[in-house]
Amino acid sequence: MNIVFIAPPAAGKGAQSGMISKEYNIPHVSIGDLLRNVDDDVIRKQLSLGEFVDNDVIEKLLTERLSKDDCKNGYVLDGFPRNNSQIEIYERIKNISNNKNNVVIVLDIPREVGERRICGRFVCPKCGSVYNELISESKPKVDGICDKCGKNLAKRKDDNKETYDKRYDTYLKETAPLIDYFNKNGTVYHIDSSKSVLDTFNDISKVIGGFNDRY
Repeated sequence: MNIVFIAPPAAGKGAQSGMISKEYNIPHVSIGDLLRNVDDDVIRKQLSLGEFVDNDVIEKLLTERLSKDDCKNGYVLDGFPRNNSQIEIYERIKNISNNKNNVVIVLDIPREVGERRICGRFVCPKCGSVYNELISESKPKVDGICDKCGKNLAKRKDDNKETYDKRYDTYLKETAPLIDYFNKNGTVYHIDSSKSVLDTFNDISKVIGGFNDRY
């Protein structure tokens, strides 16, 4: 199975993608991670401002990643497609790896909940663990220190209210309309991701299990 996430910023698609990847032994393909690993100042600036990166760049990165052998049994696609202009790219590349069924999972979250998640988020620069000083279940045991490796936590430059508001408005305008497209051309499931990480994951697992039972 190939799982495609559609979600506003801070809905938790990165965390859920990682958990699904581990549980079902399929790779987590994050367009955000792919772009952040590109050594290009223009792309870095676009990401920091919450802007879209050129589609040619995205198609090249995804084509290379989905062509790898570990995607043959399925994958979790996180952060793509994000607007109507990327639908054609999605249709071209979705079967590069395999001929598995594609399931679209929409993570729904109120705007104010996402803002709290973004503005309180800190990341470990060494192991990538994510924490949140505004959410009790996500706080580190020691303020500013990673529980796993003991390194000082850092805040991403784009984790602020101004960038969040821009990204959320862009989601409403550019990405949310894709849900209608996928409703007509595939299987779409809505999940309330304002719940805890574990509760959200359990709801997604029920969807995956039910879908596998039918196909």
